[in-house]
This record gives sequence, structure tokens and C-alpha cells, in this order.
Amino acid sequence: MLDRVEQIDMAGRSMRPASLLQAMRERTKTLHVTAERTGIVAELLRGRGTRQAYALLLRNLLPVYETLEAELLRHQGTPVTGRIVRLELHRSAAIKADLAELEARNLPLLPEAIAYVRAIHEAGSGSGHPLLAHAYTRYLGDLSGGQIIKKILARSLELKPEALSFYEFTEIADIPCFKDDYRDALEQAGAAMAEHDAVIEEAATAFQLNIALSQALQQAAGLAG
Repeated sequence: MLDRVEQIDMAGRSMRPASLLQAMRERTKTLHVTAERTGIVAELLRGRGTRQAYALLLRNLLPVYETLEAELLRHQGTPVTGRIVRLELHRSAAIKADLAELEARNLPLLPEAIAYVRAIHEAGSGSGHPLLAHAYTRYLGDLSGGQIIKKILARSLELKPEALSFYEFTEIADIPCFKDDYRDALEQAGAAMAEHDAVIEEAATAFQLNIALSQALQQAAGLAG
């Protein structure tokens, strides 16, 4: 059948996935569950976070987003990666605003965040097609599970909206509609490129990097155990 995740030609050779999104989703299914059930993300979802932990999370995500956004913009004019560049998704300015609101200073940048940044730089080299995997992991996550975390943080930490800008997409009027459009853009990008296996594996790498950072942040914030 040709409607499964990966098409096979008559000689049995692997061809491009019928759906890049479905292929990435299948590859990262188990990792997705792990990401939600471990580390600082799990603590926040359970309402067991602290303001310091939230600020530490933002401090370490800031260079990740700065790097991702810079690399995406560098490929803005390309026929594949350029399809998924959306300025309304950029989070760097929002993270800086939240850190200022929280009066967070002198927070450590963890080695796991540095490794994450290095991986995004590498993904942006050459064609930049692996950036699709990082955009898929971060931005669709922010538009989905991130909205749940925002509500929990507002309630459990009594945070004002001014400290939750990271999860606010003020330039997106209809998030569900935007998510559909963004998924379409990812699919179109997938149909226009050849390095499908590399992008699918990069999605797994992106989740692994997120999990490692989340677990490190849990330890650093003293929330483990």
C-alpha cells in the first residue's frame, strides 16, 4: 500500500514518505511520551514547578530559540526550508520579556542547552532541511502542549500574563487554523526535498535534546525526587 508512512517502489527500495509529518510523528511517538513524563516539563504539568524553575527553563530555552530563528531566517529564501519560516512564531523576544518580568538574573546556562544550540547550528548548515524537524518539535509543541502549561503556570504559580508571554502568540488570531496551515507547509516542504530520512532522524534528535535539557533543568532547579 502506498498510503503508509514510507512508500516502497516496485524494486523494494525506500522512497519518500507519503507524509513527512506522519513519519516524524511515528518516529518520535515514544520520545514524545517520555518528554511529557520526565524532567522539568513533567513537574510543570503536575503543578509542582516554582518561579525559579520556570525562569531557569526560559533562560536555557532563550539561546535555543535565538539560534533556531536565526538559522531559519538564513534559509528564508530557499524553496524548502523557506516554506516554514513564520515570524509570528518567533519566541526570543517573548522569552526576554518574561525573564525581565520575573526579574531573573544570573541564571546558569546548562551544558545540555549548549549541546542543543550546537545541534541546531549543525541542522542549519548546508541545505538547512533538518531545521524542519526542530521547527516541528518546538513550534507545534508551543502551540499545543505549551498552551496547557501556560494555564497550569498561571494557576499554580499565580503568574501574571506579562510573565507568560512565551506561550502567547499575539500575532496569531486562530491557533488551530494556524497549526493546520503550518502542518500543510511542513508537508509541502517534505514533498519538495529529498533528505527525508535525515529530517525524520533529526526529529528524534530534537526530542532527545529536549528530554536531556528537561531532566537537567529538573536537577538544577532542585525538583528531582
